[in-house]
Amino acid sequence: MAALLFVSDITDLVPAKIVNHETLENLLTLNKQRLIKMATSVIAIEAAAIASLSERIDDEFVAACEQLIKCSGRIVVLGMGKSGHIGGKIAATLASTGSPAFFVHPGEASHGDLGMITTGDAVLAISNSGETDEILTLLPILKRLGVPLIAICGRRNSTLAAECDIFLDVSVAEEACPFDLAPTASTTATLVMGDALSIALLEARGFTEEDFSRTHPAGRLGRRLLLHVKDVMVTNNEIPEVSESASLADVLLEMTSKGLGMTAIVGADRKLTGIFTDGDLRRVLETGIDIRTAEVNDLMTRHFVTINEQSLAVEAVKIMDDKKINSLLVLSSSSKLVGALNMHTLLRAGVV
Repeated sequence: MAALLFVSDITDLVPAKIVNHETLENLLTLNKQRLIKMATSVIAIEAAAIASLSERIDDEFVAACEQLIKCSGRIVVLGMGKSGHIGGKIAATLASTGSPAFFVHPGEASHGDLGMITTGDAVLAISNSGETDEILTLLPILKRLGVPLIAICGRRNSTLAAECDIFLDVSVAEEACPFDLAPTASTTATLVMGDALSIALLEARGFTEEDFSRTHPAGRLGRRLLLHVKDVMVTNNEIPEVSESASLADVLLEMTSKGLGMTAIVGADRKLTGIFTDGDLRRVLETGIDIRTAEVNDLMTRHFVTINEQSLAVEAVKIMDDKKINSLLVLSSSSKLVGALNMHTLLRAGVV
């Protein structure tokens, strides 16, 4: 079956035509270096477009941030075509970093969705040309609503630039497309400007890591930032523990059956008095002690690290990393033994 191949900017080598798979493979082999050259050219052009934005982070950018911070409603992002795809991502980033936002399709806005924009909102309109018909159609209504209009635009002498309250310049010297047509460098510059706005607003609002976790409760990030030790520790009969009078043989059985690489040593009222770990066992075996008669009370470690059940699970990871240990015993606020965990426990919970 024939496949259609359109070879952009290499017409000096092969014209655009219908080719079979064998011809296609030969063509790609012959033009391997040209493909690499084209790809690196795209990266260089888009990198230059991003770098040029730094010079435009000025009073207009600050004014945009101040306007969005003052917004008592939500930030409404508008954009058509590729700008719309970028706008959706910008709206999502704003929303996840403490600035309530959503995307509205300008074409649908003219057919009822404009009701989603209310007094108190702020509008972020994206158009590289500044002449997008669907957005310009909305300008009179937006003016009547009295909502502030911030334009992310590639042309300062455009209609959108003239009508907006704040203009953010994302113009680029050239697109990465060899015909200077397909939105490539311009959409990349727009995306980066949106990220710059989002993170600047995050900083201005004092948005914290914990705030971020609340908007990302699922997945590894949410688990890392929201889970407490009590949510992941083993409890009750799964806690490895023996009494102070236990023999070393009893300790080894308990450690083997519970699989945490250690056991707690408890006294009266389950008060924690010591810990015996795999490391302690190795040191004991090196001394030649008879494990059948030795008592754990004479061999346990009496000075050790614990963690409170209310602590964040990520704190347990940090303690283990800092102390170069693999397990922790967990205490309640009244210093009673209530749980245990090791690195494998945290791995299973997705904290590590």
